[in-house]
Amino acid sequence: MGAVAAPERLARAVLSFLTEPGDPALGALLRCCGPEEIVAAVSSDSDPNSVLPADCAVPGVSRAFQRWRARLGQVPSPARLSAWERGGLRLVCPGEPEWPTQLDDLDSSPAVLWLRGTTDLRYACLRSVSLVGARAATAYGSHVCTELAAGLADRGYTVISGGAYGIDACAHRGALAVGGSTVGVLASGLTFGYPKGHYELFGAIAETGVMVSECPPDQAPTRPGFLIRNRVIAALSRGTVVVEAALRSGALSTARHARELNRPVMAVPGPVTSDQSAGCHQLIREWGATCVTSARDVLEMIAPLGEEGARSGEPAVPADDLDPVTAAVLGVVPLRGGRGPATVATLAGVDLDTALRCLGLLAAAGHVVRCDQGWRRRRGADPA
Repeated sequence: MGAVAAPERLARAVLSFLTEPGDPALGALLRCCGPEEIVAAVSSDSDPNSVLPADCAVPGVSRAFQRWRARLGQVPSPARLSAWERGGLRLVCPGEPEWPTQLDDLDSSPAVLWLRGTTDLRYACLRSVSLVGARAATAYGSHVCTELAAGLADRGYTVISGGAYGIDACAHRGALAVGGSTVGVLASGLTFGYPKGHYELFGAIAETGVMVSECPPDQAPTRPGFLIRNRVIAALSRGTVVVEAALRSGALSTARHARELNRPVMAVPGPVTSDQSAGCHQLIREWGATCVTSARDVLEMIAPLGEEGARSGEPAVPADDLDPVTAAVLGVVPLRGGRGPATVATLAGVDLDTALRCLGLLAAAGHVVRCDQGWRRRRGADPA
């Protein structure tokens, strides 16, 4: 349950069915009302201005309530919510230990996030980079992105992207190829899983990282939803790299959100004859984006000179700061070879689900990586 009580968690889940991601009216209401108050007001037939607190004046709230009330029939039963949880989905709310607090920098922060995967989202985002770009990626862009993602993941950084075809897919696969952690932020619900052709990729991400969505599990994406989703990608990471993008690419909106959040914006140069790199060149020329060509270039932007541990790839969370159960799991992961999760669970004296959760957290923190034999400690990490 974490730090948030069950009624508030349920109210936030309901709001994810009633509202659109990034709804400014909801963001304004949540700054002055609790989610339970908002759900109760929407569920009544009263004028919202008469049931909300007197100091909670939100422009356009009546129109917003009309939209939300029309969707009350879409709210699932508690049994349906429980079924999704049993199927591997979980909710994380603001104020809970797994909530990445950098999302609170957004004007319209998500009311709730739906997650699927073994990694703790907050730990995964402590040291992270978002790699975004064109769906119609060229061979050049695909190669550069895969190399960048692998280089960053190999140094203990989580790679965040949007799960789309092209550059996004290369970012996720590059991180997975070296046993690194990656986060996929979808514009659809997690059980809907758009694009459908990435069903296996999303499963692989969930095994060692985490899938994220603001949308209810079975919701299809909307055209505006892709651009709205990009603000979450930018907010979760310490910096954004646009690997390849045309002048009208949606990836440029991720860069814009990163700039508004005062996060480093970087771009990879491409051939001057390639329309698919024109957006990157514009970012460098007009937006002041930093030109990067390697993982080392990226780290120079997101890891200040004083952060020698981060720059050298040391764990984001020291072994001494791990909780006893997670430390016990780390203690039985070998430095050479590898060990499967079932064996890790047995040796650490925990159940399999706990072992998988701890391994995901340890991977996000930079202590362990996947290998052919299961899991091994990352070279240079503290063995606890």
